Amino acid sequence: MREKQMFLRCMTFFTAMFFVSFIYLIVSDRRAPFTTEGRVYGQVVQIASEVTSRVTDVLVENNEEVKTGDILFILDSRKFEIALDQAELALQSAKESELALRAKKSAAIANISRVKASLNNAKSEYQRISKLAKHQAVSVSELESKKKQYQIAIADLEIEKQNLNKLNAQLNTGQGVTTDVLVAQSRLEKAKLDISNTVVRSPSDGTVTNLRLEVGTIANANMPLLTFVTDDSLWVAADFREKSVSKVTNDYHALVTFDAFPGKVYQYHVDSRDRGVSSGHQNPNGMLTQIEVNNRWVRDAQRTRINLESNELLPDSLFIGSRASLALYSGESRFWQLIAKTRIRLISWFHFIY
Repeated sequence: MREKQMFLRCMTFFTAMFFVSFIYLIVSDRRAPFTTEGRVYGQVVQIASEVTSRVTDVLVENNEEVKTGDILFILDSRKFEIALDQAELALQSAKESELALRAKKSAAIANISRVKASLNNAKSEYQRISKLAKHQAVSVSELESKKKQYQIAIADLEIEKQNLNKLNAQLNTGQGVTTDVLVAQSRLEKAKLDISNTVVRSPSDGTVTNLRLEVGTIANANMPLLTFVTDDSLWVAADFREKSVSKVTNDYHALVTFDAFPGKVYQYHVDSRDRGVSSGHQNPNGMLTQIEVNNRWVRDAQRTRINLESNELLPDSLFIGSRASLALYSGESRFWQLIAKTRIRLISWFHFIY
């Protein structure tokens, strides 16, 4: 009888513990979400040259820290120096052509003055002969000859005016120089820019990592050659089940423990939550909708990313990809705050083992 009572008591105890644990897991998953899917993320810049040439010198080593403007590597600049010389000669030629056009313009203005004088003479002579012709003092053929000379003078003046308009159109570009000079100046600036781009510099303070660049490598324009991690760009983010963080706001706090620092817990707060995941992104490719088939009775829960923020810098030994575990809690309940702290503290101790 006593053994039966002990058995019933044990069964009652374990059943109660099961239901209490079950309810605790459901409630705590919403009130104090926890995940081991935390990582350190950062801004990674792919360094590429803006011109195509051969690498002649690499001035950094793998995992070397550099400052803004430090030279990373240098390209062969000989063909760009030749292009610069050609651009300078082209500019000089364009300026000489511009001087020739201005000389032609002065000559055209002088020609107009000369033609105007000839026109005035031809007009006066035609008018004089016309008066004499009315009194039959000159022959009709002479009158026709003077008329044609007058008409030719008018045509000559129109031709000279058109030549002057053409020269003005070539010279008056609105910038004081001809179009050929502007084009030559643009090519000269491009040549200078290409030469400056043969020296590739650091865009900001950071670290060069995963360096595989060697002298003699052909650097193609806009093709990445170096991996560059900017300083002070690291942040912590974690993936939670979407139902766990459906009510999480920016007022929530986070307790974070990194695998690299067992036994230590860091204070963070929620900064933002991503508005989507790649599996839900669709490109307009003109195809019909693809239906995903899942025959499992209980499918995997969708996860969403929570980004964290802290006023303190991350430890120097952490790197992009470092793993972390974290728990969220609201400051409204001391009980769930205690639960989150206890849970994350236990996990931080376990990191001494695994």
